[in-house]
Amino acid sequence: MQFAGRRTDLNLKPIGEPFNMLIKITPDVLPDPDAIMVTGITPQQTIAEGLSEAEFLKIFYDQIVMPGTIFVGYNSVRFDDEFIRFLNYRNFYDAYEWQWKNQCSRWDLLDVVRMTRALRPEGIKWAFASDGKPSNRLELLTSVNKLSHDNAHDALADVEATISLARLIRTKQSDLFDYLLGVRGKKEVAKLVEAGSPFVYTSGRYGSEFLHTTVALRLADHPQDASALVYDLRADPTPFIKMTVDEIVDAWRFTKDPDVLRLPVKTLKYNRCPAIAPLGVIKDQASQENIKLNLDTVKANLAKLKAHHQEFAAKVLEAVRVLDEERQKAQTTLLDDQSTVDGRLYDGFISDYDRNVMPVVRAADPSEITTLSSELKDDRLKSLLPLYKARNYPKSLDDQERAEWEAFCNKQLFEGGTSSRLAKYFARLEELAEGKVSTEQQYLLEELQLYGQSIVPMD
Repeated sequence: MQFAGRRTDLNLKPIGEPFNMLIKITPDVLPDPDAIMVTGITPQQTIAEGLSEAEFLKIFYDQIVMPGTIFVGYNSVRFDDEFIRFLNYRNFYDAYEWQWKNQCSRWDLLDVVRMTRALRPEGIKWAFASDGKPSNRLELLTSVNKLSHDNAHDALADVEATISLARLIRTKQSDLFDYLLGVRGKKEVAKLVEAGSPFVYTSGRYGSEFLHTTVALRLADHPQDASALVYDLRADPTPFIKMTVDEIVDAWRFTKDPDVLRLPVKTLKYNRCPAIAPLGVIKDQASQENIKLNLDTVKANLAKLKAHHQEFAAKVLEAVRVLDEERQKAQTTLLDDQSTVDGRLYDGFISDYDRNVMPVVRAADPSEITTLSSELKDDRLKSLLPLYKARNYPKSLDDQERAEWEAFCNKQLFEGGTSSRLAKYFARLEELAEGKVSTEQQYLLEELQLYGQSIVPMD
């Protein structure tokens, strides 16, 4: 619903004016009430002031995706970038080119902040949550370091705050900042991970009590994608080496039970800008104490793992295969129709043939869009085509297309009766209204109530 960004040079000095745009919500989608209570952006505001997705993406490619751009955010690789990918996909753009073509790339500051806190905390004040645990929330870090961050969770305010925090880290710990910037690409990541030596790895998957940082070792290449399966050398591998494949599968499943022995193996994706560094960055006792990991422990666990590396890696790979089969079976329950096509980006890459047709779709007069269906081969694109037209050019729909679009919207919002999306939407509004709300939040709830009522058919 909102996009904001500011271009800077490599010294983090702003270039030009920032971008800050609203994007219209479409009638087949309901906003998350909890999200609106945070952002303060109502559906009505996006409709009155916003651009269509097609209009926004034209600006995105004409003015934002310039050669050599590094797209940086705060948890953007796992969150914001996914929105941009799906936005491109459903509007007939390549979902990936914006982040690699013409020397473009991406980076994420969240794990940079985490590693800085763990290994080079000097010169920066660090925040804690209300329960006393270390916290790297952007608004808390800007507050304790007295960095401007008015109107937190507004996209542009968050962008400016992210730049300020990046500037602080680069000033106080320039060596680590510049190093992590230099190893953000897939080739650089693979070179360090596949070298065969232990390396420092910072990830949200590791506990906050360890400042999300450990020492890891590559076990094997992931069989499905450009990733590695890595072992956390904080953990003694002895009990895991003795496990059967079925026991490894069970130990890999997510659980909040602290008494369950969890497999200390995770997937490190090369294309997600992981924060990794050579073991040498843990250069003193203070760093070891910060992450609660003694290098003697690492050395001992490494020796045990290497003694059974091949056998253990083979069992882990078999466990990956079993878990992947389970996921594929679960996905077979999804219907292959328009109601699910928006989420099918990762079903496979778009063919070169269809990628050549996609610009024709984007350039077409709205009245001609429907006729292009016969030019497309990918079933996903064929299903997306009428949705693309209805969402971006609703005034161009003929009577039959409008009826089909209304039927689609009704299915999206009403299917399931009391468990439908619209029913859950109104139920959540009631729950929020029963709590303690400010005058501004009361206004937002009323606007959300009115918006929900506005899309209910008269009959």
